[in-house]
Amino acid sequence: MPTPPKLLDLIGALVATPSVSSFEADLNHGNRAVIDLLAGWLEDLGFHIEIQDLHTDPAKANLIATLGQGEDGLILAGHTDTVPCDPALWQRDPFTLREADNRLYGLGTADMKAFLALAIEAVRELRARDLKRPLVLLATADEESGMLGARRLAESGRRLGRHCIIGEPTGLKPIRQHKGIFDERIRLLGHAGHSSDPALGNSALEGMHAVIGTLLAWRDELQATHRDPAFGVPVPTLNLGHIHGGDNPNRICGECELTLDFRPLPGMTIPELRDELRARVQAVADARGLAVEFEAIFDGLPPLATAADAHIVRLAEQLSGAVAGAAAFGTEGPYYDALGSETVILGPGDIAQAHQPDEFLALDRLGPTVALLRQAVAHLCT
Repeated sequence: MPTPPKLLDLIGALVATPSVSSFEADLNHGNRAVIDLLAGWLEDLGFHIEIQDLHTDPAKANLIATLGQGEDGLILAGHTDTVPCDPALWQRDPFTLREADNRLYGLGTADMKAFLALAIEAVRELRARDLKRPLVLLATADEESGMLGARRLAESGRRLGRHCIIGEPTGLKPIRQHKGIFDERIRLLGHAGHSSDPALGNSALEGMHAVIGTLLAWRDELQATHRDPAFGVPVPTLNLGHIHGGDNPNRICGECELTLDFRPLPGMTIPELRDELRARVQAVADARGLAVEFEAIFDGLPPLATAADAHIVRLAEQLSGAVAGAAAFGTEGPYYDALGSETVILGPGDIAQAHQPDEFLALDRLGPTVALLRQAVAHLCT
């Protein structure tokens, strides 16, 4: 039986295979080449291979690789895509794995292709006959943009296991909670006119000024009533990310656009928040005689809140030696949680390295990650 390459060669092959995903069409690429690599290696190890199409792009897919039979096993999950990068900002080619300073440099080393290679290394010696409950290695598409891979899996309604470890960069410290996220575009439509007489138009830019004031006041209300000290930023956040309006200083602004990012705490519901946001903006627009258009740039990712006494959380704490915490960044965890898989986020990278030039993974994280994953499989599958 053929065997997969050695660990560093696995990581190097994954890094060398571009799989950037982005909301920008010219930067958005497929992940099938990465999926095919993983599928070949895992098939050599005796895993049953299923490639799940996304229906949205033939160049993108999920991989569901299963070893063993039964239910209530363990999922080791990771996404195969990376964010875009500017090679000019890197000291070396981001698609070539480089070892230096006791680190592995390359796009996806921390976030999070290396975790998939480490998972393969951890299960290399396993055989189906060794397992009492199944082990699933799950590799998804598009986590960095629309989370389309996890959404596709959720739409299928398939529960792949009772427990799930997602190898996002947490410094090998377990995370059981994270905030949600949704992104919104607000476009106000007024009436342009000559700036010498305000009565000749209706300024969308001035209307957006009023909208911003309303949104910031609402943010203050929410932060006064919603607080969770488990988070480094213990309140929900609303970030005004981009604004554009008008075309000339001597012309009343006829159209103005604002985009924003909202990060709710566990217990807050995205549909309700989006409805409240739109209602408050609509009231401002109506009062000023402006038309308003709303667009959900990102429909939303719910917050994650796995119970502190969940078996996977307690096991992760035992194996890592760290108390499970909370993170501000989002993951695919809520989709797996909705399918009935209790989920913890636990991976070898550091979030400070994610989405950065010269992204790296410390070499001294490799051995402990493999050992931790082997122990988790032993506890939950064998």
